[in-house]
Amino acid sequence: MTATSDGTPKVAIILGTRPEIIKCAPLIKACDRRGVDCLLIHTGQHYSEDLDQVFFDQLELPTPDYNLEVGSRSHGEQTGRMLEGIENLLEAHTPDIVLVQGDTNSVLAGALAGAKSNIDVGHVEAGLRSFDREMPEETNRVVTDHVSDYLFAPTEETKRYLERESVPGEIVVTGNTIVDSLYEYRDLAAEKSDVLNELNVAEDDFYLLTAHRAENVDTRDSFDRLLEGVSRFAAQTDREVVYPIHPRAQSRLDEFGLAVPEEIRTIEPLDFLDFLRLESAAALVFTDSGGVQEETCILGTPCVTLRYSTERPETAYVGANCLAGLDPDDIVEAGTMMLGKCADWDVPFGDGRAAERILDVLAVGAEPDAAEVPT
Repeated sequence: MTATSDGTPKVAIILGTRPEIIKCAPLIKACDRRGVDCLLIHTGQHYSEDLDQVFFDQLELPTPDYNLEVGSRSHGEQTGRMLEGIENLLEAHTPDIVLVQGDTNSVLAGALAGAKSNIDVGHVEAGLRSFDREMPEETNRVVTDHVSDYLFAPTEETKRYLERESVPGEIVVTGNTIVDSLYEYRDLAAEKSDVLNELNVAEDDFYLLTAHRAENVDTRDSFDRLLEGVSRFAAQTDREVVYPIHPRAQSRLDEFGLAVPEEIRTIEPLDFLDFLRLESAAALVFTDSGGVQEETCILGTPCVTLRYSTERPETAYVGANCLAGLDPDDIVEAGTMMLGKCADWDVPFGDGRAAERILDVLAVGAEPDAAEVPT
């Protein structure tokens, strides 16, 4: 990577959703520690400014230099608007490298804008594969990996996927930055968050549910079966389910006229520390989120994934997670298998120094005594 004219490398970090804020936070902070000029571009893909700002505040991150405020649109229109806006900013600021994280439309737009501007692109969390091309995120992952110059794979498994596809960029196993974030903030969440008292739930005496994916909530039958399976398991085990409901999911409930079963309590979306506290304290988590599969694995909370495929198979390999799909009987069976499981699994996503390794690979700044790359 070539430095800017004054010898100081400039890194552009592009993000657009709250999971990306959490996973990019260690990179932003590592750049700050190393005195690296960091251009922070927010696409506005998650368009609730108030919720986003809470995440920046709690993670003690600087306000983005730019917010494109793209908002919710079709995949093509959203990605196109991001691509145009990011390209203009890259042309104006000429960073040395563009860093994107994950698999959203913001990631795809950022990677394409960087590649078309002849700027090196680094993909953080490269190589994830669900092998389900019906997922738009899978297309985003594959395309981003194939236009990136640096592929920061979180595990050896993801490295092997990239090698099989013969991607042209440099592949380095760094661990996952979500470990960096959770190791830094989990104690703070336990200390600062009062969400258990606010919801009147006791540790290990409730379940947590997240469900927002299009394939699960955009059809009435799928959403109904998901809710039936989770609520049936909750009734059988005499526990309540807390469901911080995504705006997309709430709009679908209203549209379909679906009643939420009495065992499931819907609440407003939560800030980072409150959600982290619930993840840590829940007896079991039901989710369709890839990020939540990682987080529960790291935090030692058993997880049931309400999907038929996952791009985080390592969580299942170590015994922290299982795939249930959407059949109510299968959800109950999976919940029974995972409830009370001892969290003695090894965390497969690294040791919490992924951000430092990434900047070391890019030769950006200097951090003494960097740890060795995990295996």
